Amino acid sequence: MGDSHSYDRISVHQALGGGSVADVLLWRKRCGGVVLLGSSTILWFLFERAGYNFLSFVSNVLLLLVAILFFWGKSASLLNRPLPPLPDLEISDQSVVKAADEIQVWVNLALSIARDIAMGRNLSRFLQVAFLLWVVSYVGSVFNFLTLVYIGVLLSLSVPVLYEKFQDHIDEKLCKIQRVIQMQYRKIDENLLKKIPLPQNKQKKTQ
Repeated sequence: MGDSHSYDRISVHQALGGGSVADVLLWRKRCGGVVLLGSSTILWFLFERAGYNFLSFVSNVLLLLVAILFFWGKSASLLNRPLPPLPDLEISDQSVVKAADEIQVWVNLALSIARDIAMGRNLSRFLQVAFLLWVVSYVGSVFNFLTLVYIGVLLSLSVPVLYEKFQDHIDEKLCKIQRVIQMQYRKIDENLLKKIPLPQNKQKKTQ
């Protein structure tokens, strides 16, 4: 039983997309992981502890970058030096279409869930969404947005590595927890949820 489960299981690297992002999150590209951790830590310290304003900081950085590029280009033309090595700054149509397709999938999923809740068809889905929104509201009242983003970066750089290292033990524990949750949900569903009357769609028969 365990062997058949291991054949179906994909690696953490594949689950994260198998590209450069997965390499950074799993610390296979240590330079990228260090840069991401260091830059996020510096930005969090500047905005959260030092009191820098985000808009002013971004404007000053862009102003400095534009000034450097401008004077670099001017000096290059006067001294017959190569221009700044800038790539073509444009977004391809393929990238836009791919991003739009991804957004469409998630928007349609959210609209489908909202429709089911509004029609009163799925009480369990309503409870799941309500619990998730309550958790988000509670966490948002404890931490501000910037701190949440920083915590997300720290978790993304630590959780995948730990999960890849202890995947067998974690999967075993998660399977046990999932079985317990399913048993408790069945009890609640049989004793409470099924006794709550739900509106049914009645179709009028036309002669």
